[in-house]
Amino acid sequence: MNKSELVEALAKATKLTKVDVANVLDAFVETSKKELKKGGEINLVGFLILKKVKRAARTGRNPRTGKELKIAAKNVVKAKIGKTLQDAVK
Repeated sequence: MNKSELVEALAKATKLTKVDVANVLDAFVETSKKELKKGGEINLVGFLILKKVKRAARTGRNPRTGKELKIAAKNVVKAKIGKTLQDAVK
């Protein structure tokens, strides 16, 4: 499901206009980005937890040449699926 399909499904389920749903979805995405950037966490109980974690620097290997290369440390977003969602897709 892509963004436009999600907007359409949510608009139908909530009886809101597609424009209103798209605005809410965009606001959710922007708010989530800001929260994660400052080190916060997004916790939708039973559905999903998103948080920023620091990945340490490490040594990798180029799959074509086999040559070792250094991979720099960086921040990544880690997602944990909630039990309610996990049970729903079984």
